[in-house]
Amino acid sequence: MRFGIDFGTTHTVVALVDRGNYPIVSFEHADVIPSIVSVDSSGALRFGHTEHGWPVLRSFKRLLDAARPDTAVELAGKSYALADLLARFLGHVREEIASHSNAGLRKGEAIEVAVSVPANASTAQRLMTMDAYRRAGFEVKAVLNEPSAAGFEYAHRFRETVTSKREYVLVYDLGGGTFDASLIHMEGRNNEVITSSGVSRLGGDDFDETIARLVLARHGGEVTRALLDDVRTQKEAISPNTRRFAVDVAEKHVVLPIEDVYEACSRLVEQTLQAMEPAMRDPRRGDDPVPWNELAGIYVVGGASSFPPVYRRLRERFGAHRVRRSPHPFGSCAIGLAIHLDEAAGYKLSERLSRHFGVFREERAGERISFDVLVPKDTALPAEVSRRYRAAHNVGHYRFVECGRIEHGRPEGNLAAWDEFLFPFDPTLRSADLSNVAVKRLGEGPEVEEVYRCGADGTVEASLRVLDDGFERTVRLGRR
Repeated sequence: MRFGIDFGTTHTVVALVDRGNYPIVSFEHADVIPSIVSVDSSGALRFGHTEHGWPVLRSFKRLLDAARPDTAVELAGKSYALADLLARFLGHVREEIASHSNAGLRKGEAIEVAVSVPANASTAQRLMTMDAYRRAGFEVKAVLNEPSAAGFEYAHRFRETVTSKREYVLVYDLGGGTFDASLIHMEGRNNEVITSSGVSRLGGDDFDETIARLVLARHGGEVTRALLDDVRTQKEAISPNTRRFAVDVAEKHVVLPIEDVYEACSRLVEQTLQAMEPAMRDPRRGDDPVPWNELAGIYVVGGASSFPPVYRRLRERFGAHRVRRSPHPFGSCAIGLAIHLDEAAGYKLSERLSRHFGVFREERAGERISFDVLVPKDTALPAEVSRRYRAAHNVGHYRFVECGRIEHGRPEGNLAAWDEFLFPFDPTLRSADLSNVAVKRLGEGPEVEEVYRCGADGTVEASLRVLDDGFERTVRLGRR
């Protein structure tokens, strides 16, 4: 059986591939699984559930953005590997699908899934996510960027809005922890992601904190988990007709005019508008933004996009006729993932790299360090890049990085260090511990070929080979 699974900051949503339909899977008490880990009164870990007084870890998806394989988190005075918590949470999701849902899974039946990550997720986050799903017992068939998945739901639901003169759709995806925007070119049943932009830490959690601080600024006290939970509950219950916002603080019942709440959050809404502007360009057509008259629509998805001032501000900025909101903002990504897995639907996706990938390497016997962009941002995926040269040093020291932008040939903005890789150009060093070998110039080094393969899921594999004798090493790269 095939499913689309959207592991979100606040909730995890599952959609089923069912003969051309893509229903949200229902569980015993809700249509979502809370993305939380807690410790019960006996000290045991519990997933997707908590009770009053239990220590709880919320929004742990946000921790993946800067995580490494050995990243640990503290919960109830104990340290846990983040990768293990994620795998065990997803194991809980699998058990819920198999035993406590309306999916109709048969005993022993394989679960094939398409899963999602933020468009600006690092390679480390992508690798950790894939590995965690596999450790949890899922067969991972695809890893899509969240707004790309939502684009499939738009294509399925609003295909008639895409014409020969309006072939672009801009997906505005505001979730619990991240904001992403992707420009998608739709032609027939082919969805091509043109470019993506966003903010890795901007979402519903930040709206909750802003509202909580507004409450405390007027009535005193301090931000607590209980207050944030109450704020989130009240925020998610807001409708366009809501006039007052009420929460309890230190046994006080606090009531605020709803427009004051909207005003406090306006700065965050404006940040999303600024962050989506770089996505409104097609590099194949130059640096100018795509004309608005070629845009079929702005598709508003993600749980936090249900907050009324978000939709209102988008309609003010871009026009009511152009902005469309998903009927299932919490489930749009999961539905799109399910559509992607449905071979009978016939949709195809072409992704692009959401960040620059490059390398620092030695120059002048280690006296200088140069930087080269290997795979530029917005490169169509999958991609393979190769280069040949004659080595000038005894050892190649490669320091791989990814970054949001390049300025004057240097990586800038949200730079993430990947693995370092040492390669022996001098054949006498092939069995040596290269970490203890000083970099020296060779008189005439061997001819070397580097090959970098960037998969459709955004992961990278590097191969270095000495062409003279065929000596080769291949590594799968990830964040340090």
